[in-house]
Order: sequence, then structure tokens, then C-alpha cells
Amino acid sequence: MVKISMGEMVVNKNASIGIGSMVIFIAMVLVAGIAASVIIQTMNSMEQQAMRAGQETTEEVSTGISVFDIKGYVPDSGNIDNMTITVRPRAGSADIDLGQVFIELANTDYKVIMTYDTAGSNNWNDSGIGVDDVFGVACFPVAANRFGILVLEDADGSCTETNPVINRGDKVLLCIDTTQSFSATGGINGRTDIWGIVCPEQGSPGVISFITPSSYSNNIYDLQ
Repeated sequence: MVKISMGEMVVNKNASIGIGSMVIFIAMVLVAGIAASVIIQTMNSMEQQAMRAGQETTEEVSTGISVFDIKGYVPDSGNIDNMTITVRPRAGSADIDLGQVFIELANTDYKVIMTYDTAGSNNWNDSGIGVDDVFGVACFPVAANRFGILVLEDADGSCTETNPVINRGDKVLLCIDTTQSFSATGGINGRTDIWGIVCPEQGSPGVISFITPSSYSNNIYDLQ
């Protein structure tokens, strides 16, 4: 230890160096702590974002509408003037709000997009699976851009006129007045290629694809 006498004052140079080193060390610890805190916060944020992305991706993949039956009604003379599309949620699907669903139908001449309107007329029927004559039920909106809903199965009562939500086990008919949607031909002609989708707000759409018979001799046809 070096001590320098200055009258009665003694200066300790080693002590000054030690204090400086301690200040530098504390500063380094503080900087390291701040850096570690920033890294941890960034990792937490990335983890949460990854979890949200994974959850949304899972819902997007599993959620969707399944189209498993399409029927067309032909009066004694004419074209298909009413059509029903039977749908249900896919396995593992989240709830689907039919109020946010749109139906897209097209032939080789033009395309029609239809939505459900809770304020519309003749757009709702909850008669259930026991309905005798589907095409005799008043749930075919007289509008080119609307579809109606006929509830077949809804055990938990989730599908209502003002809030038509379907979930596991539910089955409904989406009802279309094709004389309005395909007004140029007064319905759907024979030998017509029809394609389209039933598209939910989230998830995979149900696919529509069929060719109508060459001629109509019956009243009801299984189109898909």
C-alpha cells in the first residue's frame, strides 16, 4: 500500500482504484439486468404471439361447413325453382354464425351471392326433423340475394331466427328461391353446370358442384 503524506492528510490510491472498479462492476450488472429483462419480455411476447397464431391456425383448419345434400324442386312444368342445401359444422368445428355466412352460386353466364337477413320475410322455419314437405314450408325468400333457414336438428337451441348459430350435431337447410337467383332463365335449366360455395366467417367453405339432369320428369331431384 502506498501512502503519501501531505501534512496531516494521507491519500490511499489503492482505495480510489477499488471504488472505481466497484462502480464499473455495478454499472455492468445493471446493464446486464436490463438486457436480460428486455430479452425475457421479448421472449414472452413472442411466445404469446406464437400461441395465438397456433390457436387461430387450429381453429381455421378445423372450423368449417360441410355440405352433404342438395335437393331441387321442379313444378309440373318448368325448371328448378327451389333448392335446399343441407349443411352441418365439420367435426371439431367451432360455432358457426349463419348470419355471417354467404352462399355463392354460379353457372356459365353469371354469379349470385346470397346472405341471410334476419329482417327478411319468409326466411325462417324451425319445424324440425318432422317436417313433412320441405318445399311446402315458407322459408324461401323471394329475393335474388337472400337465403332462408329451415332447422332440422338443434338440440341446444343455439340456432334462432335473430342469432342463427350452429354447433356440434346441428343440421339445417339453406333454402334458395332459384326463380329469383336465376331470374334470367326462370330457375335452373336442364343440362346446367352449377358450382359455388357456402362460406362461413371463419374456416373452410362447403363446396357446391353439380350438373342438372338433361330433362325434368320428376318433382324433386338429388343434385349432390
